[in-house]
Amino acid sequence: MLIDEGCIPLVIERLRPEDFYLRQNRELYESIYKMFNFSQKIDLVTILEQLRQSGNYNEQTSAAYLKQLMEITPTSANVSLYIDIVRDKALLRRLSLACGDIEAQVREGKEEGSALLELAEQRIYALREGRGITGLEPLSGIVPSLLERLGELAASGDQLPGISTGLKVLDRALTGLNKSDLIILAARPGMGKTSMALNMALHAGKFSGKSVAVFSLEMSKEQLGMRLLSGEALIENRDLATGRLNDDDWTRVANAANILSHTDMYIDDDPSLTVADMKAKCRRVQDLGLVVVDYLQLMTSAGGKQSYGGESRQQAVSDISRAMKIMAKELEVPILCLSQLSRANEKDKTTVRRPRLSDLRDSGAIEQDADIVLFLHREDYYSEEGEDANPNEAECIIAKNRHGETGIVRLGWRPQFTSFIDPEEVDHIHEEY
Repeated sequence: MLIDEGCIPLVIERLRPEDFYLRQNRELYESIYKMFNFSQKIDLVTILEQLRQSGNYNEQTSAAYLKQLMEITPTSANVSLYIDIVRDKALLRRLSLACGDIEAQVREGKEEGSALLELAEQRIYALREGRGITGLEPLSGIVPSLLERLGELAASGDQLPGISTGLKVLDRALTGLNKSDLIILAARPGMGKTSMALNMALHAGKFSGKSVAVFSLEMSKEQLGMRLLSGEALIENRDLATGRLNDDDWTRVANAANILSHTDMYIDDDPSLTVADMKAKCRRVQDLGLVVVDYLQLMTSAGGKQSYGGESRQQAVSDISRAMKIMAKELEVPILCLSQLSRANEKDKTTVRRPRLSDLRDSGAIEQDADIVLFLHREDYYSEEGEDANPNEAECIIAKNRHGETGIVRLGWRPQFTSFIDPEEVDHIHEEY
């Protein structure tokens, strides 16, 4: 950087001041970085002046050290190789420091093995992603990245900032599924929450260009696969389950199977899954874009207990919910987590049966930790014989939305394929199928 101002942008893009081991080099790099940001001329004289102003100038050594650096560097043509050397040595130092911290905690014996294993994975994953354990950061350091993000959004036009749900009306309300968000999708059993989650996961796997991880604690891989195949091939579940297919059906099944085989989607049906297990598996997925969990109340707590009573169960769900939000922030991906609802809204027949935040089962912490809470509601689910309720209509209630407004989004429901569609397609359901 001292002998060729042209290579400064390349270095700044890949190195941080803390990557340099010697204090002198860190201070020198910070000075060049600051001067570059203010478009100042960078040479031996101006850098020495900047060091004086920042209080890092030494009369005896500073000028001599800079001259020495300029003399021993043969050329700026190999700057990329020099960057790689510095990055590699910095990574080795951080790895050594992380191992030392973990070893010290192991020797102290104050933490359980599972907790230390989670800490070790977190530290190593942070190193792999090029991140450290962050501390306080001034607002002045955050604003430039916000402006850069706004510029990217403006340049993208109508493109969603997050991953599309596959439903245009829901995308408009949520701006897609965004990084680090914990999205809770809740409904009574049989409302179609697993179907909705699979619809979103499949659409993301097909069109987002990223990987999707689905953790099912309720249904097996084969059952989920059958549902996905039914929705993609547009063949009723009961026909697939019995194998009563005609030649046309087999052609559609073959085409759907080919599409699903080329979808970057992973399924795990371990029924005793913990958040720590899930996080460890997600870290190994390349280019992860979305995580789906079905469903929260079936998860095992970090302590490994499977059954709780009263307050202890509520505390367990609170811990799981909080851990899920932390996982979303750490992995920087949206997590769509399904949740059961209590029967409270079904007890009084005189009230509107649409679910509310207070109906979230087992814990109010779910509501607190979630960035977005969605409820599924179908009036025909509650309708008795003789009542007029459209079996092809559904509502997605946005009960909480940290990024925008709340409200009701109307959707179409195809029960024979267990899938949701945009409302403009509802009128054509019977014509097509």
